[in-house]
Amino acid sequence: MSPAKPMPASAQQAPEPDMAPPSVNMAASGEPNLAAESATKISATDLNFHYGSFQALHGISMKIFENRVTACIGPSGCGKSTFLRTLNRMNETVRHSRVEGEILLDGQNLHSFEVSEVRRRVGMVFQRSNPFPKSIFDNVAYGLRINGVPGGGSPSRGELRDAVEHSLRRAALWDEVKDKLHQSAYSLSGGQQQRLCIARALAVNPEVLLLDEPCSALDPIATTKIEDLIFHLKSSCTIVIVTHNMQQAARVADYTGFFLLGRLIEFDETPLIFKNPAQKETEDYVTGRFG
Repeated sequence: MSPAKPMPASAQQAPEPDMAPPSVNMAASGEPNLAAESATKISATDLNFHYGSFQALHGISMKIFENRVTACIGPSGCGKSTFLRTLNRMNETVRHSRVEGEILLDGQNLHSFEVSEVRRRVGMVFQRSNPFPKSIFDNVAYGLRINGVPGGGSPSRGELRDAVEHSLRRAALWDEVKDKLHQSAYSLSGGQQQRLCIARALAVNPEVLLLDEPCSALDPIATTKIEDLIFHLKSSCTIVIVTHNMQQAARVADYTGFFLLGRLIEFDETPLIFKNPAQKETEDYVTGRFG
C-alpha cells in the first residue's frame, strides 16, 4: 500500500475567517468581536459631558449589548461613573451640567423619553447601599407604588406582595428575609442592604441595570453573592457595572471598556482586554503599571 500523498496546498481547507478574530479596539472600529451575537441595547456616539466649564467625557462612542454584562474600568476620576449616569440621565440633577452627542435606547434618542420612563427602564444601584428608612417590604414596593403596575393603575395588595417576593427572589435575598419583611431595612447587613437595593431596582422590571461600584464597601463573601447575582440576572436584564476591581470585571463581564482621563481608550471582549489589549495604555493599566 503506497503512502498517502500530501494534500496540495491549494486544496487544503482554508481556516474559517472567524476562527481567530483579531483584537479590535472599538474606539477605532466601533464593533467588538461578538457584537453580531447580541442586539444593541444602548449606544453612545460622540458623547461629551460637561460639569460647568469642566469637560468630564470626551467623544465617547460605545455600545451596550442586550443581556450581556459590560464593565467600565479605569483609575479614579477617569469618567466611568459619569458615563454610567448619563445612561439614565442621572447627571441632569447636577446644576450647570450639559451633555452633547447621542445616546440611543433601543434605537431611540434617550432624551426623547420622559425622565420617569428612562428611570423605570434603566435602573441604577449606587456605590453605597441606600435603603429607605422603611421596612424591607416597603423598600421593594416603593417603585410600584409610585409608578403603578404595567398597563396603568395602582397595584393591589396581592400584586404588591407577589412583586416584592419575585424581586427579592431575583436578588437572591428572599430566603434570608421572608420572615422579617416588616422589619426595618437598616436591620440588614451591608451585603443584604445592597441586594435589597438591587431588589428595589428590579421591582419595576428594568430593561437595563446600572451598578456603580456595588461591591466596594462589601466583604469578600457579600461580594461573591453580588457577583453570582449579576451572573444570573443577565439572562433577563442588560447590566453595566463600574468597578475598580479588575478581577471582578474579569469574572463577571462579557465586555469591558477602559476609560482614562474622560476618554474611552479601548472596548472589547473582556478576555481580550485583559490578555491581549490593543492599546498600550490598557496594557499598562491591567498589568498594574499605573492606576
